[in-house]
Amino acid sequence: MKKTKNYNKLLEELSNDSGDPWMVFKIMGEFVEGFDAMKNIGPCVSIFGSARTKPSNPHYKMGVNVAKELGKRGYSIITGGGPGAMQAGNEGAQKIGTKSIGLNIVLPSEQDPNPYQDLELHFKYFFTRKVCFAKYALAYVVLPGGFGTMDEFFEALTLIQTGKMRNFPIVLMGKSYWGGLIRWIKKSMVEEGTISPGDLDLFYMTDDPAEAAEVIQRALEEGSHARPEWKLQIARARRQASRLNAENRIEQRKAKKKSSKKKATKKKPKN
Repeated sequence: MKKTKNYNKLLEELSNDSGDPWMVFKIMGEFVEGFDAMKNIGPCVSIFGSARTKPSNPHYKMGVNVAKELGKRGYSIITGGGPGAMQAGNEGAQKIGTKSIGLNIVLPSEQDPNPYQDLELHFKYFFTRKVCFAKYALAYVVLPGGFGTMDEFFEALTLIQTGKMRNFPIVLMGKSYWGGLIRWIKKSMVEEGTISPGDLDLFYMTDDPAEAAEVIQRALEEGSHARPEWKLQIARARRQASRLNAENRIEQRKAKKKSSKKKATKKKPKN
């Protein structure tokens, strides 16, 4: 996919800030642009993971499938917009027909926008981008990833733990990948008393995309009793799911009809 003019312009500016005062205006501009573009985005889930995950990697398929499962339930998908696991999330969203959003970060290497985005935004600053992830997502899905993925995961846990952000579902996907980290957290952090045992309840771990989507749906429904805004978002998700299911049934009927016509043509005897 070609980089947009906006992307190239931001890349040129990476090392050309004109001092702190002007940087403040650039930061404000990113917030305004992001908030304006996403204000009517509807119920979403953010999916995180490594930019280096290859399409042949089972984790890529996991990302595609969890996005599809969430899409079936009416949730749009937000990713970092790049390759790897991010592309998997956007691809799954487009395959199922739900909205696919990419919050791209401008980097000198590694981060090229993937071609599966319905809405493509570009950020120069990581922190403005992370605010948009958190502000517009009802839940996080965290696929195997590196430092950036861990940063997004642990920042969300920190903000929830300290009461700076509402408690919302966080699902880790890839038990064999994350298992060692979770064992270390239990063995070192809990036993040393640097976190509470109850903090382990802030996230859930699975390998099953359908289970991940169900865990998120159930947590949101249970939490909606205390959060009226969640109730509204769940209602919107259900309406979107009904629309998508109806559209998919129509497409399936069309495909079936087309296939039947082809078979009938093949069977037609030659004169």
